[in-house]
Amino acid sequence: MAQGPLLDTNSPLNAEQAARLNELLATLHNDQMTWISGYLAGLAAGSGAANAMVSEAITTESLPAITILFGSETGNAQGLAQLAAERAQRLGFQANVANMADFRKSDLKKVDNLMVVVSTHGEGDPPDPAEEFYALMHGRKAPALKGKRFTVLALGDSSYENFCQTGHDFDARLEALGAERIYPCVDCDVDFDDPASDWIDAVLECFGKLTGAQPRPSNVVAFSSRSAEKTTWSRKNPYPATVLENIVLNGRGSSKETRHIELSIEDSGLTFEPGDSLGVVPQNNPVYVERLVETLGLQADTAVAAGDDRASLHAALTQSYEITTITRPFLERYAALTESNALQALLREEAKTDLRQYIHGRHILDVIQDYPVKGLAAEDFIGTLRKLPPRLYSIASSHRVAPDEVHLTVAAVRYHSHGLNREGVASTFLADRIVEGETVPVYVDSNPNFRLPTDPQTPIIMVGPGTGVAPFRAFLAEREELGAAGRNWLFFGDRNFLSDFLYQIEWLNWRKRGLLTRIDVAFSRDQAEKVYVQHRMRENARELYAWLEEGASFYVCGDGEGMAHDVHQALLDIVREQGGLSDDQALDYVRRLQKEKRYQKDVY
Repeated sequence: MAQGPLLDTNSPLNAEQAARLNELLATLHNDQMTWISGYLAGLAAGSGAANAMVSEAITTESLPAITILFGSETGNAQGLAQLAAERAQRLGFQANVANMADFRKSDLKKVDNLMVVVSTHGEGDPPDPAEEFYALMHGRKAPALKGKRFTVLALGDSSYENFCQTGHDFDARLEALGAERIYPCVDCDVDFDDPASDWIDAVLECFGKLTGAQPRPSNVVAFSSRSAEKTTWSRKNPYPATVLENIVLNGRGSSKETRHIELSIEDSGLTFEPGDSLGVVPQNNPVYVERLVETLGLQADTAVAAGDDRASLHAALTQSYEITTITRPFLERYAALTESNALQALLREEAKTDLRQYIHGRHILDVIQDYPVKGLAAEDFIGTLRKLPPRLYSIASSHRVAPDEVHLTVAAVRYHSHGLNREGVASTFLADRIVEGETVPVYVDSNPNFRLPTDPQTPIIMVGPGTGVAPFRAFLAEREELGAAGRNWLFFGDRNFLSDFLYQIEWLNWRKRGLLTRIDVAFSRDQAEKVYVQHRMRENARELYAWLEEGASFYVCGDGEGMAHDVHQALLDIVREQGGLSDDQALDYVRRLQKEKRYQKDVY
């Protein structure tokens, strides 16, 4: 999809026209932009040319159709679905992209050729927007699908036990309902670009043979050289952003270290919307790298594979590979190199609990020390590792307010486990090893499932403890810049008021100016009994429910394991009690909020 506005200041359009066009462009994929550009060129030349373009578009109805159905929490599955559609259209298909959040049983019955792209959230759960469709497909009312063809791309993170579980569930269920699998389900880890691209090409080749689709003749009209610039920077080609500021937000005596980091993206062409994330491509701590090389008994300058290139072992372990997080695929590959019956036993199906306990709090170095391999070749060890994935951080600034900068709120992760001090890869890379003036490889990761309301009059309720408050700083800056009249209510929480009230002065200034209608805070360690944001929600249940009844949108950002679950339960309880509803009615109420995009989450 297009990344933000493409118009420059020399545009002949007035402000309202430019805003409307930019809003449209942000929803289009490349094929759609190409068609529109050709249509407009024809319109300018004369109605005959434009009508020819329309006629050409109409003929696509006779092309073999493919539906690419996605279920996405952060937008990755959606992006891949759109990529698949673009390639399918070039190969002679009528490609339709559909969101599971809006897909109905009647829609499924009309589909003959189905590509499913779906992520797994947490420990094997479907992404929130896909929950209702997932329940339909796995319930008694699921439709018979005999005569339909399908294939599934499963996205996940192999550091979780139930890796790609939602994709596996859909794959098995579609077959059970009678559909024909035309290509095996493919699992994608956090570094999904290459395997996903290969899957798309292979699947479209299969569908092409089955349907007789023929590639469409190229009729490409360059949309804009500026649009090409804006799509240059990506996961595979990140932009080197210069560090402008890197400061600690916490006060003296805090047990936490939270950084406010400002990066320059001047002249990069990068744009973003409130709710988007910034992908940071980190490097591993060189101390860990040296310790790992020494434990393996290898030479740091040994040449090994590093992506498509070759590099020294030290450089590859620093820049290219994950050397901390233990995943099951790593253990399986490493176990094949060992003669350890104990490690093999940990990988048995009946040993899941033991494996979970072993992995918790340990790093790959622990595995090497616990299960050493004599004479292990550097290339063989590299073959056990997954690529070092980028880390996503919610953007804490508004592009409208600071177009040449992007701000992050980063908690440095440090802990003690199994007798050693340990740390997070990206957070300490940013906190300890990057100083002002140096560059950090970054890219914008669009999150269409976490957006401000399109109506500036709509009230919003924001729940963001700790670093989860980052996108709400962007939300308020954006709303102030636009002069949005909608009310704004923030629930913020952390450990101590005196040392951990992140961005306190900014919130209070916005409160004073009337932009921030309400702010309720919960500092868990300032009293004997811990208080969290969900407690503040319950204390203000009547007013919170009134806001929802008046059309407010509800946002949650932060910890997806504990906090988000507790906030969700509090929301259900508030709706049930204040609305006088049954449990099922309260659940339906909250699901309706989600379907209307009035309940959005950015959790991790």
